[in-house]
Formats: sequence, C-alpha cells, structure tokens
Amino acid sequence: MKILFVHQNFPGQFPHLAPALAMRGHEVLAMTDEKNQRPSPVKTVRYKAPEPVETNGVLGRSYSDFAERGLLAARGARALRDRHGYVPDVIIGHTGWGETLFLQEIWPSARLLVYAELMYRTQGHDVGFDPEMHPDSDEGRFLTVSRSAHLLQGIVQADGAISPTRYQADSFPPELQGKISVIHDGIDTARVCPNREAWIELPGGKRLTSGDEVLSFVSRSLEPYRGFHIFMRALPEVLAARPDAHVVLVGGEDVSYGSRPRDGRSWKDILLDEIGDRLDHSRVHFVGRLPYAHYLSLIQLTRVHCYLTYPFVLSWSLTEAMSAGGYVVASNTAPVRELIRDGENGRLVPFFDVAALSEALIRGLAGDADAPRLRQAARRTILSGYDLHRLSLPRQIEWVESFGPMR
Repeated sequence: MKILFVHQNFPGQFPHLAPALAMRGHEVLAMTDEKNQRPSPVKTVRYKAPEPVETNGVLGRSYSDFAERGLLAARGARALRDRHGYVPDVIIGHTGWGETLFLQEIWPSARLLVYAELMYRTQGHDVGFDPEMHPDSDEGRFLTVSRSAHLLQGIVQADGAISPTRYQADSFPPELQGKISVIHDGIDTARVCPNREAWIELPGGKRLTSGDEVLSFVSRSLEPYRGFHIFMRALPEVLAARPDAHVVLVGGEDVSYGSRPRDGRSWKDILLDEIGDRLDHSRVHFVGRLPYAHYLSLIQLTRVHCYLTYPFVLSWSLTEAMSAGGYVVASNTAPVRELIRDGENGRLVPFFDVAALSEALIRGLAGDADAPRLRQAARRTILSGYDLHRLSLPRQIEWVESFGPMR
C-alpha cells in the first residue's frame, strides 16, 4: 500500500510504526511542518508552517488555529496530488493539530486513520481537578468545549482510530469509541531494562549510582499537571528524614499543559519561593531536559521514582520507569491505575495528600522490604502488556493493514 503519515512534529507517536511498515514492503511517506527539525526514519515532504492568525472571540480561536494548519496541510497534499500524481491508500495522522481535517477532500478514496490521544472534557478529567492551580469557571468550561470541536470532527471523519490507553480511549464520546483500538505506543524493553551499573554525573560534577539514595521526578515541564507542586511540598519532610538522599528533577521550566503563572514566573520559581529555607538545596538537583541516554540511566539507578499526574494523558516516563524495574510511587488517579495496583507493582497515594506522599517516598528511600517484589512486578507489567516488539508494534501493523485500500 501507499501509506502517508501526517504529523507536524513527525515522527511524533510513529517512530517505530512508519519504518516497520516500510520494511514490510509498503511505500511510506511522511508529511510534516516545514520547521520540524526532528530526524525522520522515512522519506519526508513538508507543508508551509502556519502564521499567527487573528480571530474574533476567544471561543473560536483554537478551532481557527487548527483549521488553518489543516488548510496548509491540505494544500501540501494537493501539491503532492497535482504535481506528482501521488494518491495514498491510507493516511495516518494525529487529530490534535487539525492536520487531517481536509485531507479526504484531496484524496476521497484514501482510508483515514487517526491517533486519538485525548478528548477534552469538562467533568471527570483535568478541568476542575485542581482548583488551587487551575480554578474552575463557566468560561473555562466553555473554552474546553470549544477546544474539542476539531478533535470530534477528526474522529468522526476517520475510518479508524488508535489510543494508547483505555483511559484515553474512554475520554471520547461512547458513540465514537467503537472506532478506537487501544494499542499502546510500546516500550523497547530490551533497551529500557534494569541496569544496576547505571550512573549519571550531575552538572556540579557529583556522580550518582544505584548505590546512592536517589529520588527521581521526570516531566517534560515542571508544572502542576504533573504534580510538581505536590512533589515539591513533600520534599522538606523527605530530605529531613533521609539526610543522604539526593533528588533529581528532570524537566523544563516552561508549560506543556495548563496555564502559565499569572505573574510571569515559572512554576519552579513559585514553588521554590513558597518552600524557602525548608529545602536543602545542596541535595535537590534541577537538571533541565536530559538527553535520552542520560534520562534512561537516571530511571535505571534511582531508588524511588515519583510520578504524579492529573486525570490526563499518561506519560511515557511512567511506563519506562516500570520497564526499568523502578520502585514507583505514583498518584492514585485514573490514568495511573490502569498500570499500577497499590502494593502489587508500585505504591499509590492520593494526588493532593502531601503527607502521604512524603511518607511513601521516605519508606521507599529507606529500603522498603517489598521493593524487590514491586520492582519485578512493575517490569512484568510492561513485558506482558506494553512490550514494543512483541506486542505493540505487531498490533499496530495489523491494525493499519486491516484497513487496506478501499475496493
């Protein structure tokens, strides 16, 4: 088949699927934003990047932005069709940025498959979950509804959809869930595996190994959506109880999800100011965003890995920490409960309970007698349900090939 991937940040969620389909003899092409600098595993063409768009009214702004990107992607598709005679059998895209909205007008015979990452909802998910950091309001819920428009349109148009977890698939309306196959992106368990010889060197030159008392926290951005404020508030008690512990926080100081602080500061600065001199700064290490190999070494050597999240998209860092045989202390929120069962393959604590989090982290750093069992069970969870090469990738390939060209 001729298979076209469309993703503004390709390879995005498809770094393994796209080359695997090419290896099976399919003709695979990717179309991406002209500014995307990520290396691609397959041949790539580019569409013009969107310019900032002026729109009237807050509620229509997000749809206008996504539709503009969809228009530019469609124009790129039209050039492929008209100049090169290119007609794909299957299009695979991500609904999140609107790129797939108009592609069936260019190629009406192509089957459209989409990555359905999450449907925004006003109840039961992130909206209103943390009133301290993101106060609930009528206007906020109105905006959430309006931001869902392009996601609904994208999955309604699609012939099939894929979501990485059941929680994420269930965020979509029940009448659309029949289109969604739940197949995780997959974890390379051969690479992301226990390694007690792992080590990292901190910016100041200090070297940490698995023999050290290390507590890790990883997030693309250090922000409330990933429980950064709860984690920081737990640290004074943890560091007081464990005088040899070192805390390594991985993540940028910008915002990936939710809103920025109103005063223009970063969430890191706000929390550091709040905690003040109750924190032993010599043992708390903010390392920014790490190269993947350094990040992998960290989750392999850490004694305790903490993962907190709103009811929202699940992070790869959790599944990778579990694959590395990590002792994980995590928030008792719906996306996490899909993977972790308290006392069986990790520890769960209520998201907002700072005292309970401190207690759980201290217990793990002190050498929980159940740690070997929990670590082994965590890895087994990933091996049995999320392994890239044995499970996820074969299922993804089968899913794509099951659609085939329209007859």
